[in-house]
Amino acid sequence: MSQNPSATAHASNGSPAPAAAPARRPSLFSRLPVVSHLNQSVGLQRFMLVAGLVITGVFLLVAVLAPVLAPYGFSQLRTPEGAFGAQQPPSSEHWLGTTVGGYDVLSRVIWGAQTAALVIIVAIVASIFLGILIGLVSGYFGGWLDRVLVVVADAIYAFPSLLLAILAAIVISGGRSNLWGGILAAALSITVVFIPQYFRVIRAEVVRIKTEAYIDAARVIGTPHRRIMVRHVLRNSTRTLPLIVTLNASEAILTLAGLGFLGFGIEPTAAAEWGYDLNKAIADVSSGIWWTALFPGLAIVLAVLGITLVGESLNDLADPRLRSRRASKQVSGDVASTSVAVEGGVVVDVTEPGAPIGDPLRDPADRPGRTSDTTEGRS
Repeated sequence: MSQNPSATAHASNGSPAPAAAPARRPSLFSRLPVVSHLNQSVGLQRFMLVAGLVITGVFLLVAVLAPVLAPYGFSQLRTPEGAFGAQQPPSSEHWLGTTVGGYDVLSRVIWGAQTAALVIIVAIVASIFLGILIGLVSGYFGGWLDRVLVVVADAIYAFPSLLLAILAAIVISGGRSNLWGGILAAALSITVVFIPQYFRVIRAEVVRIKTEAYIDAARVIGTPHRRIMVRHVLRNSTRTLPLIVTLNASEAILTLAGLGFLGFGIEPTAAAEWGYDLNKAIADVSSGIWWTALFPGLAIVLAVLGITLVGESLNDLADPRLRSRRASKQVSGDVASTSVAVEGGVVVDVTEPGAPIGDPLRDPADRPGRTSDTTEGRS
C-alpha cells in the first residue's frame, strides 16, 4: 500500500500532521452592508468610511437627543428672566448667539438636525417602496407598461430636481405649513425626485436577472410570478441600494435646505430648519453678524459631508477595480515567513532551518516517462 510522502516526512520528524482548520462562516452582523464594506476596506478607503460613519453617527445622535441637548426650544424667544434679544453675539447664555428673529442659534441648529433626519427617513422610505415596486413590475413583465413607465421616469428625471420639489411643495402644502405637514410636504416633494432613480436601477437589475437559468427553471416547475418576483428577482436586484440610499440622503438634506432658503420650507414656529435660518441671515452677513449664518451652514456641510463620504466609500468598495482587499495582504504576509530553500535535496523552511516542508526532490531521470538524455542535457 502506498503512503502519502508528506505524511511520511512529518512522521519521520516525530511531529504530527497539522489538522485542517474548519472554515468559519461569517456571522450575520459581519454580512450587513456597511459592516461588510468596513471589513473589506483598507488605507484611505477605511479612513473615509470611518470618518463618514462618525460624522453621520453624530448627526443622527444629535437628531435623536435634540430635546435633551438643546438648551431652549426651537421657537423659544424668552425665559422667565426676559427676552433673548435679536442678533446677540455668542455668550455664556447663548453659546452661538441669537438670530434676527430672537431665537437661540444653538437650539435651532440642534432641532434642525431632527427635522432633517425626519425628512430623510420619510423621503427615503417612500422612494424605496415606490421605486422598487414600480421598477420590479416594469422590468419583470415588460411590454407596453414598461415602455410607458420608462418614458415617464425619464421625463421626471430630466426635469430640474429643485424646481420639481418646489412645485410639489406648493401643490402639497401651499408652500409652508406646520411641523408634520411641512415634513411630509418636503419629504414627498423629494420622493417625487428620487423615485426615478430607484426605478431605473431596480428595473435594469430585474431585466438582467429574469433571463437567468434559475428563473427559467422556476417558471418551468410552475412557480407563481409573485413568488419568483419576491423570492428570486427582488432579493438579487437590491445590491446597490445601500449606495443609492446614502447618496440620496445627502441630496435630500440639500433639497430641504434649498426649499427652506427659497421660502417654501417649514414655519419657524413649527420646526427648526437650516435653510430657513440661512435665508433670514443673508442681511446679517453684510452687517458683520457672522454667527447667524455660519453655524446653520456648517451643520448642512458636515451632515452632507458625512453621508457623502459613506456613499463614496461604498461606491469604491463595490467596484472590484477600486477595492483593495485585506485578504490579499494577509495571504501574502512577510516575504521571509513564506520563503523556502533547498538543502540536500529537501525543501526546508528558512524560518526553521533543517525542517522539511515538502517531498524530497528526485532527479528528473528517475521520474517515469523521462529519458536519460534529460540528465545529460541538465549536466
